Amino acid sequence: MRTYSNPAARSWSTGVTTTSVRDFHRTLPGYAPTPLVDLPQAAEELGVGRVLVKDESARLGMPAFKMLGASWACHQVIERHPGAALVTATDGNHGRAVARMATHLGTSATVFIPGGMRAQAAERIESEGARLVRVDGPYDDAVRAAAEHAAADASRELVQDTAWEGYEQVPTWIVEGYETLSEEIDEQLGVPPDLVVIPSGVGSLAQAVVAHYRQSGSSGRTRLLVVEPDTADCTVASLTAGEPVSVSTGESIMAGLNCGTLSSLAWPLLRDGVDAAATVTDDRARQASDDLLAQGVSSGPSGAATYAGVRTARHDVDLWRHLELPDGATIVLLSTEGRQDDA
Repeated sequence: MRTYSNPAARSWSTGVTTTSVRDFHRTLPGYAPTPLVDLPQAAEELGVGRVLVKDESARLGMPAFKMLGASWACHQVIERHPGAALVTATDGNHGRAVARMATHLGTSATVFIPGGMRAQAAERIESEGARLVRVDGPYDDAVRAAAEHAAADASRELVQDTAWEGYEQVPTWIVEGYETLSEEIDEQLGVPPDLVVIPSGVGSLAQAVVAHYRQSGSSGRTRLLVVEPDTADCTVASLTAGEPVSVSTGESIMAGLNCGTLSSLAWPLLRDGVDAAATVTDDRARQASDDLLAQGVSSGPSGAATYAGVRTARHDVDLWRHLELPDGATIVLLSTEGRQDDA
């Protein structure tokens, strides 16, 4: 287990206001705010006022939050490049979301997947009509292969949820799409929460949440804790080093978070705006998934990582003290995916 804290995070602001695309999401079939589920048992365990889970197990007809970003980015890409074939790399839900949007928009999708992806996850993507290309390597290798494939033909457009130098616009649209999730939380609670716990892979969702709660005019009351697998600790490694660090990844049941390189767009916001970060093991993520199910929430290991992470923080005396939660604090855990049979 590795942890990190930044005492200056709550006093920092992006100085800008986030872009809302919620009106666009309302035009999509089946849009509705996902539930914010009270967990009194978890609140008692952690010694706080309330613990709630933002349950993304059924978002726009998919078992994960990824449609929020993919739908907006694909819409923007096809609006500018009518008829383009979409290309992406994925460790699961992002690729499935791009494939579904390709069908919705009347075009095709080619999805590159890492060699270790489970057969059931690959079949779900293929069921959306995508052509799959399996890469003999980890997620980062699949991203490189997808980018090369898209660049080889002007009729193809890459829709990737991580940014690097020279590739920033599409990831920016994806992050804008994730803003809807934070807007829903504030609307459902009526006030900003005291702590939001965010799972991080390449960091794009964390970027969106930081941008929302550190935007110009925000109250500064919301603490932000980022959680990632101990097999892919690029966030903690980068924050600790003070600069972006890529790490080698191992096998993990938290497939959606098993990424070795942060998005270049996410890094500056995570560096300045995240209060704390922690890694979790597969065993703890699995236990958290089971415990959430017992409390009525369907959450796969990547989504349940936030429950595992806040438990880790609670037992780290220095980290918990740094968060300075008020008496009766309200904690929101982002559960980014539903529980699936192969999880």
